Amino acid sequence: MVKDIVLQHRLERDGFLSRSYILREKISLAQRFLDSDLIKIITGPRRAGKSVFSVLLLRDKNFAYLNFDDENLLKIKNYDEIVEAIFEVYPEARFVLFDEIQNLENWEIFVNKLQRRGFNLILTGSNARLLSKELATALTGRYIPIEIFPFSFKEFLRAKKIEIKREETNLPEIKGRILNYLDEWLKKGGFPEVIVKDLEPKTYLETLFDAILFRDVVKRYKVRFSTKIYDLATYLISNFCSEYSFTKLRNILGFRSTNTVEKYIKYLEESFLIFSLNRFSFKVKEQIRAPRKVYIIDNGFILAKSVQFSRNTGRLIENLVFTEILRKGYKLNKDVFYHKTSNGNEIDFVLRKGIKIEKLIQVCYDIENIQIKERELRGLIKGSEELNCNNLVVITWDYEGEEKFKGGKINFVPLWKWLLEAGESK
Repeated sequence: MVKDIVLQHRLERDGFLSRSYILREKISLAQRFLDSDLIKIITGPRRAGKSVFSVLLLRDKNFAYLNFDDENLLKIKNYDEIVEAIFEVYPEARFVLFDEIQNLENWEIFVNKLQRRGFNLILTGSNARLLSKELATALTGRYIPIEIFPFSFKEFLRAKKIEIKREETNLPEIKGRILNYLDEWLKKGGFPEVIVKDLEPKTYLETLFDAILFRDVVKRYKVRFSTKIYDLATYLISNFCSEYSFTKLRNILGFRSTNTVEKYIKYLEESFLIFSLNRFSFKVKEQIRAPRKVYIIDNGFILAKSVQFSRNTGRLIENLVFTEILRKGYKLNKDVFYHKTSNGNEIDFVLRKGIKIEKLIQVCYDIENIQIKERELRGLIKGSEELNCNNLVVITWDYEGEEKFKGGKINFVPLWKWLLEAGESK
């Protein structure tokens, strides 16, 4: 029986190997660790391309493959039978790829055992608990985490077979095309199937969102009040890039307790639907007590599921900048925060390197609006004084330049240029 399952999964693996794919940016990072004895853990939301990424990583290697989304595989209680069947089907395998490993009960104990026996393991999972304290305790540092998000702008252009030459970006016709593609990515988001298969994004992403919510959240965590968590998710997506507190959400959505709200938000975070960004403070207590800001894994979900009556381009850009910051290796609430100055001005992103504040970033779409521009710049200058950081950046839609403002120097960078020129990792 177990051998039959493994044989079925080999057909699935061979199907993956027979197709062509868009090369992902983090492949080179993962390749550095491929031959090490560290467990490679590929995490990210469903349908973001984790399985394809892993197959691309192993394409020229002899590897075994098992997909734990298969309920028949989950019925097996003696895990030694799984190992035996793997090597009956793949006797020369040098690597073992376990897809959606979080579905297997006590998987970390099983994986830890295999790692001690010398297996070279690659795991994928759609739940952030793969990187939780429990896993860190079970594997005691013997793993390397790699997060896979939906397509970046570079990957989006690659999927569209668009090559941008740096020396041509000053040509108006080239820049116009770049801005057109950027606007498409801004609205559609970057889920691979939407882009590669040119699917109608709203229908596909509504279905995907509901599948993640009800399969990876409601079913996994046995949520009793599925309507309440659905309302919470919809509210947060509709109010992306905004501050929230558990108490405020409890009152608005009619929850009985803040503990339930906090628990449900944790579930949404673990399924990679949302991120909660802490407000920066040099005092840990103030960070914990301050409201958080909510961001969404992909702009496509915002336009597919949010309840809005107008398109807020500025906030859509801010959400893109946030996910790109994470994509480049900055750790949530460790290396990246938002900030409120003492006079109430907000700085969108504070980037930290070690104990030093590395950069302050403001996102401003409508830079031609003098009042908006001055408000954003005042926040940066005040933040520069309070946080002792002179590396000040405003990300715009298409304005580029350098300006002095009340004794400070601020760099204005177009979003498309920031996305195309950003480094591969932190």
